[in-house]
Amino acid sequence: MINRDENPEYINSFLDYSATILNKSPNSIKEYNYDLMMFFRFIKIHFKLTDETDFSKIKINDIPISVVQKITLSDIHAFISYMAIELRSKSATRARKVSTIRIFFKYLSQKANLIDVNPAQNLETPKSDKRLPKYLNLEESQRLLNVTENEDNRNYKRDFAIITLFLNCGLRLSELVGINIKDIDFSDAKLNVIGKGNKERTIYLNKACLRAINEYLQIRPKQGVKVDKLNSHKALFLSERKERISKRTVQHIVNKELQLAGLDISKYSVHKLRHTAATLMYQYGKVDIRALQVLLGHESISTTEIYTHVNNNQVRDAVENNPLATFNQ
Repeated sequence: MINRDENPEYINSFLDYSATILNKSPNSIKEYNYDLMMFFRFIKIHFKLTDETDFSKIKINDIPISVVQKITLSDIHAFISYMAIELRSKSATRARKVSTIRIFFKYLSQKANLIDVNPAQNLETPKSDKRLPKYLNLEESQRLLNVTENEDNRNYKRDFAIITLFLNCGLRLSELVGINIKDIDFSDAKLNVIGKGNKERTIYLNKACLRAINEYLQIRPKQGVKVDKLNSHKALFLSERKERISKRTVQHIVNKELQLAGLDISKYSVHKLRHTAATLMYQYGKVDIRALQVLLGHESISTTEIYTHVNNNQVRDAVENNPLATFNQ
């Protein structure tokens, strides 16, 4: 929960604008608030406006707009450097802070008209470490599905449906727990989900998904399901307490099944199942990258491109299939 009293008014106005006009999700608003709190705590140190030595205790609600008007691109670079050296933040974390700062100063200069010059106009995103996403290969994915469909687990039909949707549809965790029964169109084999930024998208369901969902619905509790603020009575997946399943419970289910499949949970997680779905569709389904972008709900195709990595065998095959591979002098 954001404590608005801890912010100067111009930050609260920016958060309101982001929520109402830009239609950003509550999670995005929390991230914006946290990023700006970190940035302005640094500004108070950088501009020698505080004697507080504990970074986490520095208050920012007393920073006037006149101080903001003095901030330059060099000051922002100093903050990014402070994050990298003092806080040892990862490149992805620094990139997110940069994105927030850019949006914030654009709002101040173009929408709120509180500053004449936008110091973040030429702010570049820190270069990120390009790492291939971890994912399960086809054999590991099949093994995970096999151990999940275990009748010794009284919730196996629910858990199997969850794993099946993750591996076939590339859903985000928040998207899966948010599914309502009415979101599923069985006649047209499709599912509507609410993704990042409250954006709705359609996911087409294959036979495996339809079978798993139908089998779970046959045993899903109908009596005693809670009518609450989570709309549990509408939810597809329910917990043992007959309420909408939580993110934490789903994470526990996935970790348990990964362990049963003999897979390392320090390497694999719920989100890695999303990586897996995208990778398998690209490698085996010959899916066009733009179709994959739509399926995964990515705003930028550059985000989707991380899933188009190739394995070592594909690299080897590419070399072997070079038309000059058999050339003899």
